[in-house]
Amino acid sequence: MTMDRSRDVSQPVERLSGNERLKAASRRLRGDIVEGLADPVTGGISPEAQQLLKFHGSYQQDDRDLRDERRRQKLEPAYEFMVRVRLPGGVCRPDQWLKLDELARTYANGTLRLTTRQTFQFHGILKRDMRKTIQGMNQVLLDSIAACGDVNRGVMCSINPHLSALHQQVYELAKATSEHLLPRTRAYHEIWLEQEPVAGSGEEEEPIYGPTYLPRKFKIGFVIPPENDVDVYTQDLGFIAIVENGKLEGFNVTVGGGMGRADNEPGTYPRLADVAGFIRPDQVVRVAEEVVKIQRDYGDRVDRKHARFKYTIDDRGLDWFKDEIASRLGWRLEEPRPFVFTTNGDRYGWAQGDDGCWHYTLFVENGRVKDTADLQLMTALRTIAAVHEGEFRLTPNQNLIISRIKDTARARIQSLIEAYGLDSTVRRSVLRRNSMACVALPTCALAMAESERYLPQLVTKLEKVMAEHGLAEEPIIVRMTGCPNGCARPYVAEIAFTGRAPGKYNVYLGGGFHGQRLNRMLLENVGEPVILETLTPIIARYAKERVPGERFGDFVIRAGIIREVKEGRDFNG
Repeated sequence: MTMDRSRDVSQPVERLSGNERLKAASRRLRGDIVEGLADPVTGGISPEAQQLLKFHGSYQQDDRDLRDERRRQKLEPAYEFMVRVRLPGGVCRPDQWLKLDELARTYANGTLRLTTRQTFQFHGILKRDMRKTIQGMNQVLLDSIAACGDVNRGVMCSINPHLSALHQQVYELAKATSEHLLPRTRAYHEIWLEQEPVAGSGEEEEPIYGPTYLPRKFKIGFVIPPENDVDVYTQDLGFIAIVENGKLEGFNVTVGGGMGRADNEPGTYPRLADVAGFIRPDQVVRVAEEVVKIQRDYGDRVDRKHARFKYTIDDRGLDWFKDEIASRLGWRLEEPRPFVFTTNGDRYGWAQGDDGCWHYTLFVENGRVKDTADLQLMTALRTIAAVHEGEFRLTPNQNLIISRIKDTARARIQSLIEAYGLDSTVRRSVLRRNSMACVALPTCALAMAESERYLPQLVTKLEKVMAEHGLAEEPIIVRMTGCPNGCARPYVAEIAFTGRAPGKYNVYLGGGFHGQRLNRMLLENVGEPVILETLTPIIARYAKERVPGERFGDFVIRAGIIREVKEGRDFNG
């Protein structure tokens, strides 16, 4: 096992952050979670348990719509929990879908949330129902292990319905990587599945992570060009599939991406990953492990705001990384192979894969699966899951593919799509279909402003502006988050909004259409009137002055409306 070099890199124990000391004393992520779950006096758990709970795939939250009223009544917040499913590559069986639907209606708020990392989130689970929810997931071989926390999180994988055989091969590697990088602690099984502790519980060996796991979260994505649907440059570690004559030759490895930042802290910034080299398919899992170990050993354990892998790469340099990974592997990465990206969006409607199976991609606005007066989406998908013999695939853009439909079953699935009006989703405007928002209020504790609940309204007003200028069919990548942390990957969008206060947002322009460039802030802390007053003439100029094929993000830079961001450290300049 590689030495835990973090203890030798100017980070003495007394300087470590509180989270580091908490992890070290947690008995391999157990802490006092069990005691907190059993406490009948409160609907929440201790602050220490809340931090450790993340490693188990859950966050304590409260209903912020009720917060002020409960405070006036001198009641504690309406505590509830979010549980995130670990779902490598976003592939889900119909029986798993049905169980998640049942759990959402029984223990959560009656909805499912499809995330930007190709998985499900439950919201609104009460403390007393946490074990029942997780045990229900376990019945269909699903879990939430390491879906949050300072570990490798859910591994993403490109979803391309046309390339069925290639997708399956890359998906298997993504799944193998996810499984290999799981923590070895038995804490999850003891706490949630109520399995008996085994000898040495609390002192299990963690050969990849060590006793204090990683300095911060770590994200991995596999992508199949020409579609950059996973936004591979935003991942801590990325694998870009290199295909020659229909055969998977290997992957270009990217390192050091990440979206998170903090307002008014110029030392924090988003960063796009660098292409470090090329590897063969049979080298993927080993390379992933060693890259994670590099971050374990060299990531900043004193300042959590500086603890992501992107800062390790920026501080030490790409050449240092190449030398370090070579010393651990015993061989050097090959020179990167050429590749081309053209988009990071989804293709909607029917598509036939190279294996003859059919796939139907639905637009799910901001990933929220629920029944409304206009669209009985949750009921429709439950009905389809009951007869579907293939798979469901969650896309990195919060959408859903009813996948691997045999030719003989297509008519039945089509009839259900039409009966529930699901085909209407793919006829939404191209602007709306290229928009994405994080959850934000009322459940996210970090949110400063609305996101999921507000972006559809703003898009409606922007649709009108686009139509007035003849741009109704022009795709523009639009993303919104309720805070600066970047859960909807806003900093690579062509137009982005990040929340600063209720009704107030920072506005960013100039990201790349397929995720290849960061954007830059145009407006700070403004409301909807200023947003529309500013964007309307820019959109009008785009309609009049663009050159053939020019994307909006490219245009605003060429026109001098916003200055191009060359690298992450330039983002705040």
